[in-house]
Amino acid sequence: MIKEGTATLSDAICTRDDIMTYLIKMNLPPQDSFKIMESVRKGKGLTEEQENLMREYNVPEWYIESCKKIKYMFPKAHAVAYVTMAFRIAWFKVYYPLAYYATYFSIRADDFDSEIMIYGKEKVKQKMKELEALGNSMSVKEKGVYTILEIVLEMYERGFKFLPIDLYKSHSTKFLIEDEAIRPPLSSIPGLRRSCSRSNS
Repeated sequence: MIKEGTATLSDAICTRDDIMTYLIKMNLPPQDSFKIMESVRKGKGLTEEQENLMREYNVPEWYIESCKKIKYMFPKAHAVAYVTMAFRIAWFKVYYPLAYYATYFSIRADDFDSEIMIYGKEKVKQKMKELEALGNSMSVKEKGVYTILEIVLEMYERGFKFLPIDLYKSHSTKFLIEDEAIRPPLSSIPGLRRSCSRSNS
């Protein structure tokens, strides 16, 4: 509808709240506006009665058709929360990059393989090419590894590096910031992951 010029982005329905507020603005009774919003946001579309009511209050046909196409809609507060969190994460990524990467890798530790990832970007690129060659046959696990490899490569390209895993300095499961670099945990060594997770719990 936007591409065809029927509606602008500011006119289009973006969140479930938009439906109710727009219909109230068009002078539909608040209770009916709420019921229409609930029906549309759950993907149930409009009843004939609801369509007729909307036409009675001069709601445009493109808006009615749009309501009938929707299968699910976020609430505005939910959408705002996601965007706010994205800005926060981006801020840390720009201004506290080591804290960002250490936290990211600690959370995604199950897909981090120190044998591939801590020995420089060339090894990372080589592994990425191997996975890309698999195409659609990549497993869920391999897709997870590829995502981590992208972040590892980004980290290298920004001039950061990993320190060697050290029996006395590495944490069991957390990536640590040390000397403007990141020291991987013992759990990032293939074969040690489960035992480190059990001992940590």
